[in-house]
Amino acid sequence: MSISGQSAEGGGRRAEGGGQKRDGLLYALSDGMSRVAGAPLVLVCVYLTTLVTAVPFSMLMRDSMASHLGNSLAADEAARGFNYRWLIEYQSQAGELGRTLRTTVIGFAAVLDNLSALLDEEHRPASILWLGAAYLLLWLFLSGGILDRYARKRPTRSYEFFSACGVYFVRFLRLAPVIAATYYVLFAYVHPLLFNGVYASLTRDLTVERTAFFYRFALYAVFGALLVAANVTFDYAKIRAVVEDRRSMIGAIAASLRFIRRHFSAVAGLYALNAVIFLAVLLLYALLAPGVGGTALRIWLGFAVGQIYLLARLWARLVFLASEASLFQGRLAHAGYVASAAARVPEPPIVEQVVG
Repeated sequence: MSISGQSAEGGGRRAEGGGQKRDGLLYALSDGMSRVAGAPLVLVCVYLTTLVTAVPFSMLMRDSMASHLGNSLAADEAARGFNYRWLIEYQSQAGELGRTLRTTVIGFAAVLDNLSALLDEEHRPASILWLGAAYLLLWLFLSGGILDRYARKRPTRSYEFFSACGVYFVRFLRLAPVIAATYYVLFAYVHPLLFNGVYASLTRDLTVERTAFFYRFALYAVFGALLVAANVTFDYAKIRAVVEDRRSMIGAIAASLRFIRRHFSAVAGLYALNAVIFLAVLLLYALLAPGVGGTALRIWLGFAVGQIYLLARLWARLVFLASEASLFQGRLAHAGYVASAAARVPEPPIVEQVVG
């Protein structure tokens, strides 16, 4: 059973009751945190997925570095601390994947390196791009079950969770070409237009470097706003597909745009609140992220800090989804409601034979 967009959006304000405003921003954010806290296994599942995706390439890097170091004096120096001379030599001899080992991937510098690569459209090795594509595909598979769990606001068994993952994965695969085409247009056409065309024309006769910096910063803001708009649109399209059991992904996108247009201030405000939380996570990591080298205890401590940061970042991403689902359900009087029926756990074959 599918709920039409018009009938769903007709009850927009009925969620307020009992003296508590259930469609408010702070309520949506706190409710999103509560939904994430109520399903800790979802966070564990996403963390393990991230870990499993990264382990194969990490093992390749480890074998490459161990083979290059061998039993040399450089290996002893690398064990005691950072060896920059060896790093330069290794980069000159390593393959495309090995050359990604740079000083910019150590500690908090990795966050800035990824941000710079995103905004400046920096080239990444094909192996890294394939890794990213595999991770996005796994995330697309899990996102249906995650949204279904958060939207229902009740515990679900693993069978129900992965059944929802399978059902919505098929639908989200139809949404994926639209997502890919949107981001392709942004990076292949809009980005060069802004930074090769507009920026070049604005700074052609400039002699003040500070003014050029502000021009570039403004263009970064424009491009970032376009990325955020695309991200929010597809997030709410997935939410509407799950909550309202929509099968048409074009219809889900259209419904997402209608919801964003009618509740623009709430959607933008909630996104800003979530962005503040995400920036707080980054700031804490910047303060606590370790450097290179040191004793074995310091190395393991740095590894632990990195894993805690990864968990916090994934938690922030899940809060994004859960709070957006809470806002949507609160605004359309769908609190705790999902149109599709929960998957029924099948009886064991022996029970079916006895009943038959």
